[in-house]
Amino acid sequence: MAVSPSNPLPITSFPTPDPSNLGCPLFPNLETKAEKTPDQPPQNQNPPIIANQAQTPSTPNQSPEQSAAQNQLTLLQNSIISANIPQLVTSCLTYAIGLRSSDVHIEPKDNTIRIRFRVDGVLREIVEYPPNIHPAVVSRIKIMSNLKIDEQRIPQDGRAQVTTPEGREMDLRVSTLPTVNGEKVVMRIQERTRQIPALEDLGLTGMGLENLKKSLALPNGIILTTGPTGSGKTTTLYSCLQLLNKTEVNILTFEDPVEIQMNGLNQSQVHPDIEYDFARGLRAALRQDPDIMMVGEIRDRETIDVAIEASLTGHLVLSTIHTNSAVETLTRIANMGVPAFLMTATINTIIAQRLVRQLCQHCKKPAQTNEVNKITAKKAIDRLNEVEKKGFAPQVLTELQFYEPGGCDQCDQIGYHGRVGLYEVLQMNNELRHLLVKGTSTLDIEEAAIKGGMTTLEQSGLLKALQGLTTLSEVYRVARPDDN
Repeated sequence: MAVSPSNPLPITSFPTPDPSNLGCPLFPNLETKAEKTPDQPPQNQNPPIIANQAQTPSTPNQSPEQSAAQNQLTLLQNSIISANIPQLVTSCLTYAIGLRSSDVHIEPKDNTIRIRFRVDGVLREIVEYPPNIHPAVVSRIKIMSNLKIDEQRIPQDGRAQVTTPEGREMDLRVSTLPTVNGEKVVMRIQERTRQIPALEDLGLTGMGLENLKKSLALPNGIILTTGPTGSGKTTTLYSCLQLLNKTEVNILTFEDPVEIQMNGLNQSQVHPDIEYDFARGLRAALRQDPDIMMVGEIRDRETIDVAIEASLTGHLVLSTIHTNSAVETLTRIANMGVPAFLMTATINTIIAQRLVRQLCQHCKKPAQTNEVNKITAKKAIDRLNEVEKKGFAPQVLTELQFYEPGGCDQCDQIGYHGRVGLYEVLQMNNELRHLLVKGTSTLDIEEAAIKGGMTTLEQSGLLKALQGLTTLSEVYRVARPDDN
């Protein structure tokens, strides 16, 4: 039976799951390990191995990865039909990993339960299953992550670790939420052993890349990345640390949680419930003879004060902060109560970033762009600094030929595959420092930064759209147009 968002599984005549199945191993041929909590007994760390499931044949046009994903979808469908709870959870997570999903959503609705995956930043509906097996599915996931299976009135958070047969280590961050239709479950998937990309591979180019590397070469100062949740800020910091990771420097990080383990770094996970937060970690780091420090997020005045102190005493500090643009980060820090003279003395670089879906290079095609969008894009291109313009042929910047998704077997008929970053790098200079001390408005500071060579998020996106890496609609989905 084919299952798709347009042809979901029927939700009637399903057997009630056998409660004894809840204790079966989570993954066939996968090692699982749930994080222990003090008030709960440890789970079995070495579950038995279940025999391999039968594989469905692949079509001639499918790659090995696509064939494996299709096999897991078939297993997921069959496990729903047979109400095999362990296999349902197994196939769901394995299929999500195969599709490069960042999150798995299991959501109860009025008469059915739907499973959605977030792939390349966009939710995609996968299958539906009947409500009568949902309590068993939730219980299975709670057992996996050491949560209380009898508590359904309040939200719960837990974690588990999964190792695939290929040796890929995955962290699962599990969150349950009671709703009017039942408990909703979200599992965030993070690969601990994934390769950290170079700065160039993230999408940084031109003056932005050059200015960031200059700041990383400085002995002290603060480098901040900003953007919404899921915009790749932590990955950017890890790429910076990979460039700085040498035997002659001492690097300490304070994270919540530690997403990627890197050799050569001293990584510490904070625990706010026992008063071990970012500020306390930074204070402790100052007594650890550090050269470089990375703090997961600057959330309050105390943390920014310690970061400034560390910078003034000769250390390089990297961190993230939540704002909408690079220039607005200065306003946010000022609102925390930090004087302008301290910001000008310590902040070297602010990076605003977003992630957009990348066009499938096998099926992209030229797009017909309406005049309104062309005028909006031309305004942004005209304000682009000359250094960035030199990387493009003049006719590319005047003809403004954009592209749109097609759809092929390589991208599952979606037209997109993977994501690429848009970057706005604000490099502090003497002119910006003078404006900041004078209390100049954010708009004037932004205008001065653009004249000084800063490429805005909109301009960065348009350049990638002209290169055929993404679409115009993706750019303006995450970046606001220039009103000027």
